[in-house]
Amino acid sequence: MLHIRDLNTFYGHVHALKGVSLDIEEGEIVTLIGNNGAGKSTLLKTISGLVPAKSGSIEFYDRRIEGLPSEEIVRLGISQAPEGRRVFPRSSVLENLEMGAFVRDDHAEIRQDIDAMMARFPILRERKHQLAGTLSGGEQQMLTIARALMSRPKLLMLDEPSLGLMPTLVKEVFEIIKEIHAEGTTILLVEQNARKALGVADRGYVLETGNIVLQGGAEDLRNNDNVRKVYLGEE
Repeated sequence: MLHIRDLNTFYGHVHALKGVSLDIEEGEIVTLIGNNGAGKSTLLKTISGLVPAKSGSIEFYDRRIEGLPSEEIVRLGISQAPEGRRVFPRSSVLENLEMGAFVRDDHAEIRQDIDAMMARFPILRERKHQLAGTLSGGEQQMLTIARALMSRPKLLMLDEPSLGLMPTLVKEVFEIIKEIHAEGTTILLVEQNARKALGVADRGYVLETGNIVLQGGAEDLRNNDNVRKVYLGEE
């Protein structure tokens, strides 16, 4: 589904991604783990077209997408739930969901999908006329994921979905991720909670200072001595 080769991205003079290559097959959950500043969010933003690639290639279903406008990348089937629950704070929950479907014009189906999101996230139905900026952190995270799903993506990219949430909500978020995957959506998951991420993923990549330093099946990464020590807190 997604093939990235020798991707280099810069912020000014800072070399943020250094020859990154990775693959995602249709139907997988693939996780990116790494410390703050490793380049995980930069990689998602480069795939989304929010940050330009300096060199390298990004292919989505054999089509080169680096350099395309973000709107076109969403139309092709890639959607992102950004880090930090970037809701539209002065718009209602309902309006946020409608904006998630901005690339679509099938109005009846959009209404059906909004109803489906509110069934999946009942708190959003209760809050549908409330300004998104007044929601709790957990409620905003649910809205961010639901809004990303409104474009009916083939590939859903989740950037730190559990960040700052209480443990009970973290568990709920990961259950939702498994449900979305079970319904047929491929997922690229960036998550600092490596234990949780490797618990749901098929495969993973470890990113350090812009470089892929390790890759493999989730079970293999969980059993890797370096991953256990650095990312899982085990001796």
